[in-house]
Amino acid sequence: MSELLKISLPDGSVREMPEGSTPADVAAAIGPGLAKAAIAAKVDGELRDIGRPFDGDAELALVTNRDEEEALELARHDFAHVLAEAVQALWPGTQITFGPATDDGFYYDVMAPEGRDPFGMDDLPAIEEKMREIIKADKPLRREAWSRQALIDKWQAEGESFKAEWAAELPEGEELTVYWSGDDWMDMCRGPHLPSTGKLDPQAFKLMRVAGAYWRGDQANAQLTRIYGTGWLNKKQLNAHLHRLEEAGKRDHRKLGREMDLFHLQEEAHGSVFWHPKGYKIWRELEAYMRRKMDGGGYREIKTPQLMDVRQWTQSGHWGKYAENMFAVPDIVPDVDEESGAASPKVANDADWMAIKPMNCPAHVLVFKQGITSYRDLPIRLGEMGCCHRNEPHGALHGLMRVRQFTQDDAHIFCTEDQVVEEVRKFCKLADEVYSDFGFKYHVKLALRPEKRFGSDADWDKAEQELRDAVAEAGMDNEDYGWEELPGEGAFYAPKLEWHLTDAIGRTWQVGTIQGDRVLPERLDATYVGEDGGRHRPVMLHRAIFGSYERFIGILIEHFAGKVPLWLAPTQAVVAPIVSDIDGYASEVLAKLEAAGLRAESDLRNEKINYKVREHSLKKVPHLLVVGKREQEEGTVAIRTLGEKDQQVLPLDDAIAMLKANATPPDLRRA
Repeated sequence: MSELLKISLPDGSVREMPEGSTPADVAAAIGPGLAKAAIAAKVDGELRDIGRPFDGDAELALVTNRDEEEALELARHDFAHVLAEAVQALWPGTQITFGPATDDGFYYDVMAPEGRDPFGMDDLPAIEEKMREIIKADKPLRREAWSRQALIDKWQAEGESFKAEWAAELPEGEELTVYWSGDDWMDMCRGPHLPSTGKLDPQAFKLMRVAGAYWRGDQANAQLTRIYGTGWLNKKQLNAHLHRLEEAGKRDHRKLGREMDLFHLQEEAHGSVFWHPKGYKIWRELEAYMRRKMDGGGYREIKTPQLMDVRQWTQSGHWGKYAENMFAVPDIVPDVDEESGAASPKVANDADWMAIKPMNCPAHVLVFKQGITSYRDLPIRLGEMGCCHRNEPHGALHGLMRVRQFTQDDAHIFCTEDQVVEEVRKFCKLADEVYSDFGFKYHVKLALRPEKRFGSDADWDKAEQELRDAVAEAGMDNEDYGWEELPGEGAFYAPKLEWHLTDAIGRTWQVGTIQGDRVLPERLDATYVGEDGGRHRPVMLHRAIFGSYERFIGILIEHFAGKVPLWLAPTQAVVAPIVSDIDGYASEVLAKLEAAGLRAESDLRNEKINYKVREHSLKKVPHLLVVGKREQEEGTVAIRTLGEKDQQVLPLDDAIAMLKANATPPDLRRA
C-alpha cells in the first residue's frame, strides 16, 4: 500500500492524497465547482500545471480566474503558443523561436517558410481565425520531459534550426520540457500552462501588429517577424483594453506635439528633441516651477560639465557597469584637409578618452569635494537641471518618452548617517506637493538590492531600512499610497524609492526617485570633518521628481490630452475678431492681455469665426476671446473656453483678472 501525501490548503486543512495525485485531483475532491474553475496551482509557492503530480507532501493553493495576475500570465502564455501553432498550421515550414507573455498580451517571433514574404498585417485575420479554431477544439496541453539530444534531433529533423540551436546551448544533463497541444503540435517550454486550449476565451484576444526582429536580438543574425497580440480573460476585459488604446492614440504626445507645434524629432539627431517656441514655453514654465520648489527646499543650483575623462567614470564605477550606454569620444584634434574640408580623425592607441555624462552624480561629488566641509554644513543639497546623454538603441527610442538626450531635475543631498531618514521624509513631502499640483495620484514603491551590486550586505540592509523608515514617517507606507517592495529592482549602487503616477486613462508612469548611496562617496573619496575632528563619509541621496523634463512633458501632454493647465499653456488666449472692422479693438484687447502678463495672440485673418474656433481648438488653446461690434461698444469680450459649450461675456478688465488668476502657477497661488 502506497503512502498518502499530506497536502496543506490555505485554510489550514490537510488533505491526504495517494501518490501520483495532482492538484486537479485535490480540486475534484473538494467539489465539482472548484474542479471546473481551477486552472493552475501554486505548489509550495511555485506556479505549476494543475495536472502535474505532486513530488511529495506540499502546500497547495489552487488558482482560478479570480486570481487575476496569475490567470492573465497563464492565458497570455497560452495565447502565444496557440499563435505559433496557428501560423505553422496555416503555413507549413514556418520556423518558430520564442513567444513570451507581456504586460498586456503576448508575441511570437517566427520566420516565414522559404519562398514566402515575411508575414504582414494582411495575414493577421487568417491567423486569428485559426487561433479561435484551435481554442474551440479544447486541445489538452500536456507536459513532457525530453533529453537534450532527443530534442535537438527532433528540431533538426523538422527544420527548426532556431529551436535546435537554443536546445544545444542548454546545460547538458538538464531536464528539458516540452508541451504538447493535443497530439499533433509541440513547443519547447518550461511552463506552466492551462489544462487545455479550451480554457482560453476565443473572444478575449486580438492580434495587433507585426514588426521586424532579429534572432536573439542581434542584428548580425537572421531577421524574423514578431507578431504582437493582446490577450485577456474575457471579452469585456479585451474591449476595455482596446478602448484604452483608442484613448491613448488620441492622446499620443507625438500626434499632439505636431498639432500643437510643440516639438519635432528627425533622423539627423536620433533621440534628441527639437523644441519649438510653444513647446519650450511649457519647458520653461516647468523649470521655473521646479526652481521655486528647490529654492524653497534649501537646494543650491549648480552646473557641471558635459564631458569628463573616462578615468573619472572608471573610478565612479559607471564605466564598468554602464559603458555600453555611454557616448565616448577621443580627446584629439582631427586632421582636416584644407582643400576639401574633410576631417580625418586618427585615434592613437594611447589617446585619452572622454565620455559625455549619462548622469550628474559623479560631477556633484566633485563639487562637494571642493574645500573642507564640516558636519555643521550638512546637509548640503546640490541641484542641477542637468543635460545627460545615454546611448539608447534606435529601436527603443519613442518620442519624448525614451530619448538619448534628456534633462533631469536632478539633485544630490550629502548628509550624515543621522540625517538620512529626515532628508528622505522631506523629499517624500516635496514630491507629494509637486504631483498634487499636477493632479496626479501615485504609488510609492521600494526597489531592493539587485543581484549585481556594489557595497556590503550590511550597507544595503541599512540603506533599505532607512528608506522604509522615512516612508513610514511620511505616512506613506500603506495601501492609500500603493506601498510595495520590489525585490531586485534597485540600482547597482543603492536601493531606491520610486513614484509611479497614474494618468487620466489608468496607465502608470515611473517618474520620481530617491536613492540612499554609500558606495559613490567611498569610490570618489568624499569626506566631511565630523564633530570628533576626524574624516567621515557622507551619505549621498540621489533624487529627482520629474525624472526628465522630456518624458514628464510627454506624460503631461497625454494625461491632459493636450489641454494642459492654463499656467502651462504656451498660448493662454487668442483674440479673434468676427469681422475685420473690429481689428483695432482686438489689438487693444491683446495689448491689455500682454500687459497683464498673459501669453496671448490675435487672429486677424479674414476667416469665418467658426473656422478660427475649430483651428484653435485643435491647437488646444485654452481660451478664445471673440470680439464683435457689440463687444467693442460695451468694452467686453466673449470667452469661449476649450471643452465647454457655453461662452461667457465679461467686461474686459474682469476677463483679464479672471484669466490672470487662473494662469497663476499653483505654488504661487498658495503663497
